[in-house]
Amino acid sequence: MKREFLEGLDLGDGAKLPKKAVEAIMAEHGKTLNQLTSDRDAWRQRAETAEAIVQKIPKDQDPAKLVEALNEAQTALETAKTDYDNKLAARDFDDALRAAMQEYKFTSPGAQRDAERQIREAGMSARDGKILGLKEFMDDLREKDPSAFVDEQAEKAEADKAHFTRRTTDGGKDKKTMTRDEIMAMPDRAARRKAIAENMELFENK
Repeated sequence: MKREFLEGLDLGDGAKLPKKAVEAIMAEHGKTLNQLTSDRDAWRQRAETAEAIVQKIPKDQDPAKLVEALNEAQTALETAKTDYDNKLAARDFDDALRAAMQEYKFTSPGAQRDAERQIREAGMSARDGKILGLKEFMDDLREKDPSAFVDEQAEKAEADKAHFTRRTTDGGKDKKTMTRDEIMAMPDRAARRKAIAENMELFENK
């Protein structure tokens, strides 16, 4: 239904349909005139573009060969895009794996390489810089092969033990570091102050 028809419709005695009535009828029967005009222009542009492409095709070109060439070009484009996406995903995975491995302590470089190999073979993927399901995988790996990971609790206990039993040099002679209680029990104030100054780590956060 054309807008011109509605606007020119004679209701008698020269009366015409009000503008709002015309708009209401147009809306009821589908798109408004502006939308119809926009659609018409869009289709006209597509037709002109298609015609321009056809004009560039040599007149003696075999249509069958042309279709084949277009299909090959499309396939090559899709293959190139897939290859690019795969390389991009691999790079993101490598970055995420490198960052994640810094959170774990391995007993040797070989143990870390083996863990990374198993992660790759598991077909895991990365998203937003994180490897999905990595924590669960590493927990399972630690349970299966605890020797590949440093026992951080045992390491800390050993470090604390070494800290309180290390030997120092005094006048060329080794002596065992005094404990906090031993220092505080020293009757000589000057000697006690000296011992405190030499063993400040025993009095930190006390």
